[in-house]
Amino acid sequence: MRILGIESSCDETGVAIYDDAQGLVSHALHSQIAMHAEYGGVVPELASRDHIKRVIPLVNKVLNDSDTKMSDLCAIAYTRGPGLIGALMVGAMAARSLAYALDIPAVGVHHMEGHLLAPMLEDNPPSFPFVALLVSGGHTMLIKVMQPGLYELLGQSVDDAAGEAFDKTAKLLGLAYPGGPALEKMAQKGDPKAYHFPRPMLDRPNCDFSFAGLKTAVLNATMQTGNIDEHKYNIARCFSDAVVDTLKAKCTRALDMSGLNRLVVAGGVSANIAIRNALDEMMQKRGGEAFFARREFCTDNGAMIALAGMLRFKAGDVQDNLELDVVPRWPLTELKAL
Repeated sequence: MRILGIESSCDETGVAIYDDAQGLVSHALHSQIAMHAEYGGVVPELASRDHIKRVIPLVNKVLNDSDTKMSDLCAIAYTRGPGLIGALMVGAMAARSLAYALDIPAVGVHHMEGHLLAPMLEDNPPSFPFVALLVSGGHTMLIKVMQPGLYELLGQSVDDAAGEAFDKTAKLLGLAYPGGPALEKMAQKGDPKAYHFPRPMLDRPNCDFSFAGLKTAVLNATMQTGNIDEHKYNIARCFSDAVVDTLKAKCTRALDMSGLNRLVVAGGVSANIAIRNALDEMMQKRGGEAFFARREFCTDNGAMIALAGMLRFKAGDVQDNLELDVVPRWPLTELKAL
């Protein structure tokens, strides 16, 4: 069986085909970064209009690349939420229209469940149960995952997510949008002892995150040092180290609380090499194992939606009616267990 997955929650249009026997057989992605860079962030109306232009050509591309006919598809999966409502509507309308025309089910997928399951696309997928760290521009969450759909929230960001902190710090350092990847490169040249930035909420007996205070500390440092490259490199490095230390400490607490020793790390910020290396080393020292999606599947993509959609399709969690509904705000814990 083959399923088509469509991702359109924010500023990437992703389409993929997943086969339940062969795995991922085709995927394509269009990023809107260049378009939004002029404005220093995502412009929702522009994002929606660009999704409209891209989605059907990308559908045709993945079908051709995988030698798949429309009649070969068992279902159409799409990102139902959370995300920008206009962007979500584009993917939902395309998916529901195709499903209706082909007389097959549509499957509404939770965007964060897609990220959480993305490491399942790798040759060495994690087995259940595990603790998942979802770390992206909009979310920083620790979740106990017993099985697909059965999620217990252990902790989350109470203000800025880690990805927001990266982008805002990059902007303070004069880096162009999106600043996270550029800040990662800059940090490699910095002195880790130049500054001591706070590791927020480590004294709290929970797994919640807060990065607003760290961002303020970076702001104060940039105001004091001025526009000098050496200081920027040092600030970037010390900021990065503070985020890494915070994530390590909270993951350790979540693993101890849950009694588990498998850690899945997903979301856009999980592409950061310093974070990947630190969490991988931490798990090796614990005698456990860390699992990551390949870097191209850390950001939004159709492959993760197709995979999650296949799991839900096979469990019977499908939409056969014509109601078009998207959920811009959708707690992960509200999903049905499979």
